[in-house]
Amino acid sequence: MGKRLTQIATRTGDDGTTGLGDNTRVSKDSLRVHAMGDVDELNSHIGVLLCETMPDDVRDILVEVQHQLFNLGGELSIPGFELLKAEAVEALDAALARYNAQLPRLQEFILPAGNRAASQAHVCRTVARRAERAVVGLGRHDSLRDAPRQYLNRLSDLLFVLARVLNRMNGGDDVYWKSERLARNAAEDAD
Repeated sequence: MGKRLTQIATRTGDDGTTGLGDNTRVSKDSLRVHAMGDVDELNSHIGVLLCETMPDDVRDILVEVQHQLFNLGGELSIPGFELLKAEAVEALDAALARYNAQLPRLQEFILPAGNRAASQAHVCRTVARRAERAVVGLGRHDSLRDAPRQYLNRLSDLLFVLARVLNRMNGGDDVYWKSERLARNAAEDAD
């Protein structure tokens, strides 16, 4: 791995380039830097989510996610290097199965709303999807392993599920989209 930062204001990026972990320099608007930035932004949003009240088991998962996102960012910053392990994707799959089993089936789309923690989880979900798109775009031009893309895909699903879990704290529920079909079905059920 490249050198650890010992000072922050190096001025080496004044020319519009940034250093990767393998000591190469690339344009700050390269696909790789966009992907790294989206992963970093996602990690920051999860940090905001962790400021909210939530069950300890959900907190533990999100703290681990932050560490894995740091690994993912490190892997993106060092072309050809592996930091994110397949076990990280498997852990998300296990969490998805566990929390999905506790939730009622969705009858309609839900809005990214509810309590503050759930709403922030939805923000994290949308940033995870953007990071996933950036990694997919990078993968079309550079060789990437499957794990980074798979991790972001599973993570966005898990964040959706965790938003539903967080909305149920203290007796809350999902906020459903008021679709025409839903209104029609409710009217038919009332008759």
